[in-house]
Amino acid sequence: MTRRTRSTARPVAGTERRRRSTPLFRHIMVPVDLSDRNERALGAALRLAHERGGRVTLFHVIQRISGIAPGKFTGFYRRLVERSERKLRQIARKFGEGGVDVGTAVRVGEPAAEIVRATLRERVDLVVMGSHKVRPGGRPRGWGTTSYKVGIFCQCPILLVK
Repeated sequence: MTRRTRSTARPVAGTERRRRSTPLFRHIMVPVDLSDRNERALGAALRLAHERGGRVTLFHVIQRISGIAPGKFTGFYRRLVERSERKLRQIARKFGEGGVDVGTAVRVGEPAAEIVRATLRERVDLVVMGSHKVRPGGRPRGWGTTSYKVGIFCQCPILLVK
C-alpha cells in the first residue's frame, strides 16, 4: 500500500522561487504570407505576447524572381513592398489593440533564408508560423516548404501552427 503525503517543508530564507520578471519569449516573430491562412498563427502569437509581455514583429518576404537581375524590377518590387507594408500595418492593429508592442518588416528575397537571417539580426526568441497539415497516407509533401526549411536552419525555437 502506497501512502501519499504533502510536504510541509518551507524553503530556506532567500531560496524561494521568484516569478520571472522578464518574459520567456521577449521577441516573437510571425512570418506571414498575407493570406487568410495566417489567422491561427497570428492568434497564437498574440496570446503568447499578451500573456508574457513580449513584443512581436510581423514579417513578410516577397519572393525574388530568380534568374533576373534585381535592378530590372526595382519599381515593381518597390510597389510590392509598399503594398505589403500597408497590409502588415492592418494586421498589426490587432496586436496594438491587445496592448502588445508590435513592429513590421518586409524583405525581398528567398523566404526561408530571409526569415532565418532576420531571427539572428533581430535577436528573435521564438518564431510562430503557420504550417500545412500532414495527412497520413496522403501524398508526401512539405520537405521543400518554407516552414520546414526555417525549422531546420533557425537557431531559436519555432512554434508551427496547423
